[in-house]
Amino acid sequence: MANYDVVVGGGPAGLTAAIYLSRYHLRTLVIDNRRSRALMIPLSHNHAGYPQGISGRSLVDRMREQALRYGTLLSDDTVTAISGGQDAFVVDAGTSIEARAVVLATGVRNRRPAMDDTLHDEALTTGRLRYCPVCDGYEVTDKRIAVVGSGEHGTREALFLRSYSRDVTLVAPDGPHVLDADQRAKLAAGGIAAVDGPTTGYRLSNEGLELTAGGATLTFDSLYPALGSDVHSALATALGARVGQDGSILVDAHQRTSVAGLYAAGDVVLGLDQISHAMGAGGVAATTIRNDLAQIRPLRR
Repeated sequence: MANYDVVVGGGPAGLTAAIYLSRYHLRTLVIDNRRSRALMIPLSHNHAGYPQGISGRSLVDRMREQALRYGTLLSDDTVTAISGGQDAFVVDAGTSIEARAVVLATGVRNRRPAMDDTLHDEALTTGRLRYCPVCDGYEVTDKRIAVVGSGEHGTREALFLRSYSRDVTLVAPDGPHVLDADQRAKLAAGGIAAVDGPTTGYRLSNEGLELTAGGATLTFDSLYPALGSDVHSALATALGARVGQDGSILVDAHQRTSVAGLYAAGDVVLGLDQISHAMGAGGVAATTIRNDLAQIRPLRR
């Protein structure tokens, strides 16, 4: 008989799933390497219920405390492999752990601009570097905004931010822009300058975040990387779960993957970068697990 219903990943999606599972009186273990993107959020202003905003770390810490209150076990380890199947998974995280079901809430990792870690972290903390226009575009209203990227992704992000400010510049990261005629026309119609790279020389000053591109030093109030992200779905694909072209795990309306007993929630499914969406998906996954397990074997106290 398996010992746990294991959640892999301790961000908002995974911890929400854990809280629900524990309150369903299921034995729940969260295995988390403490690298959730949520921990990088200096202050979130669009997460409902916190009028003054809340940092990602504070939110995650509160969720961990809540999960512990209801009996969730937390392990700060890294899962390296998952084998087996429904009602008999084996999760390898330094030791072998048996699980009746597994929720993958492993998230994604943003690709960073070419700046050193110390500068990156300071720029992020001070709001000079931002990763989520949906989350904090409001905070850069009427500010000088740089988007580092090119092509369809860079163009789309620059146009999105144009609804917050007239001063938006799309800067190519590595060399000349790769933009087709339609993309250039859209940028021109929005009054968005397109500056060729390579983009180098990042530094913070009293005026903002400076960078060198197009043979000139440019200064911005905030910079958004539009460099894509890497989806942490390798554990799912190793089990044979279906994924999309971008690597995100494909699930049904109840967060079930194509592998029986394996569920997924949060940005590893859909990179919307929204805490509220991740939490909702975590709750759905947990409730589905509870009901699916009851079909295999009646749940009793």
